[in-house]
Amino acid sequence: MSKVIDILVVDDEQVVREGVCRVCEASGLTIDAVGDATSGLEKLRKSSYRLVVCDVMLPELDGFHILGAMKKEGMRTPLIMITGCSTLQNAVNALKDGAIDFIPKPFTVEELESGIRRGLRYQELAESAAVPGSRGVSVPGFAKPCPPDCFRLGRLSWVKMEQDGIGLVGVTDLFLQTVSGVKDLQFLGMGRDLVQAAPCATITSQDSLFHEILSPLSGSIVERNEQLPSHITLLEREPYSAGWLYRIVPVNVSFELGNLISCTQDS
Repeated sequence: MSKVIDILVVDDEQVVREGVCRVCEASGLTIDAVGDATSGLEKLRKSSYRLVVCDVMLPELDGFHILGAMKKEGMRTPLIMITGCSTLQNAVNALKDGAIDFIPKPFTVEELESGIRRGLRYQELAESAAVPGSRGVSVPGFAKPCPPDCFRLGRLSWVKMEQDGIGLVGVTDLFLQTVSGVKDLQFLGMGRDLVQAAPCATITSQDSLFHEILSPLSGSIVERNEQLPSHITLLEREPYSAGWLYRIVPVNVSFELGNLISCTQDS
């Protein structure tokens, strides 16, 4: 059996490949790096990896081709998408298609390290639970399922539409498990506008890494769960009830809900 390598990075920009390699090697991780989708898939078919970090825009075949081929061939390796596009739509599409996370370009060393640590933690949880790391778009068996009346942005955050048209926003149990313990939570300011798939809050984990929570919907904040920063365990114990983050007045809700995954399949 081939040796398991920690990371496969697929990006056509040499400077990005070298940057990811430096960060990973500084953390004691092993890494392979290639510049196109065909080479990436060849690597995946010949070797075992714990995590794939893949650019959306690649020569000839893009990152969605890799994601689709991995799903078709039953590859269990979790994949994080990198996107340098001016819109967030590619990131939203990648999360809906099965990517476990995305990292925007240009990224900082801290953003890259946090994303990779979440991805490796995801793979560890999946292996320990004997659950494939890439099982369609459903929530793996090691995580609490999102309630059926909610919609989620990939495996990262969720929204529940209340009767008055207000959206209740929170973070998934799966995301919380991958950050390895919550130490602190920072909200956006009241009256700020959320943008779908853009950061809406920041978690500091017990290992002092910062993890940005991505908003499932766009809208204006009308209420924050002010008890959370001083009762942070609520976030982990009850992520789908008392651990909610915001109430928002959503915009373009019909279109944006179409970018999300119904949690009816998670129960």
